[in-house]
Amino acid sequence: MPLVHVYYREGLLHQEEVKEVSACIHHALIEHFNIPENDYFHMYFPCPSHSFLYDPYYLLQDGAKRTDNIMHVSITCGPGRTVTQKTKLYQAISEACRRHVHISAADVFITLIETPAENWSFGQGRAQLVEEEKKL
Repeated sequence: MPLVHVYYREGLLHQEEVKEVSACIHHALIEHFNIPENDYFHMYFPCPSHSFLYDPYYLLQDGAKRTDNIMHVSITCGPGRTVTQKTKLYQAISEACRRHVHISAADVFITLIETPAENWSFGQGRAQLVEEEKKL
């Protein structure tokens, strides 16, 4: 059930790179959050460079620095994953973005927003996840 929003500076990613980032995130979610392969809802938002305000060093280690290539990945998902699963997801996404689209791990900023099943509707005015829970 993850819903992924990715915010990045205009011009940072071209269309094929957006697809590559999306694939990287989706494969990491499949591997570390055990989501079904067809549970795929991603939205990408290029933003003007002046809309990214950030500290280049906050909480980074070993002299790492954020650059204008910063990308914010916001994942809304259901609760229940462990800290280990979350940490492995962050690492997998950051590493895949570094490898496939050459964005430094220091520039991949990830947030998770956990929300219960009753707060989701996948269309048709229904709460499908609640309906599925009632069947069990």
